[in-house]
Amino acid sequence: MSEKSAIYPGTFDPVTNGHISIIKRGLKIFDKVIVAILRNSQKTPLFSLEERMTMIRESLKAYPNVEVDSFEGLLVDYAVRKNCRVILRGLRAMSDFEYEFQLALINRKLNRNVQSIFLVTDYKWFYTSSTIIKEAASLGGDISSLIPPLVHQKLKEKFAALKNT
Repeated sequence: MSEKSAIYPGTFDPVTNGHISIIKRGLKIFDKVIVAILRNSQKTPLFSLEERMTMIRESLKAYPNVEVDSFEGLLVDYAVRKNCRVILRGLRAMSDFEYEFQLALINRKLNRNVQSIFLVTDYKWFYTSSTIIKEAASLGGDISSLIPPLVHQKLKEKFAALKNT
């Protein structure tokens, strides 16, 4: 039997416990989850691509069936290159659903062989997002329970360095 894998795409700036939860739950369904970081020149992330990849790898080092990669261009083209037919996405609120539904439809139009699968975020991560976590961290808020310990340390270091510039 061939390996069943799913691609979990995103910016992951930074990875949160909500992301980690989706990945771990995805591993209960798929043999492998490919965490694919989109390289988007239109966005200015707080962390570099290399920093984000390292934080995800370190946060999931106990899971050898997680691959961390990056891509640019169309997600469905990346899926074909990775020989993967499933896109895994997490949903928090109705606004997520509307946006993700649009993405799933265009991806389906671009390649009917690639399917989108949605997991509803665990209730304890329902209100979190990378953007909200970065904002709270930049203002000195305690976000330690919302992100992996390494990410918490890296956020503190990043904001301390930004204050000193």
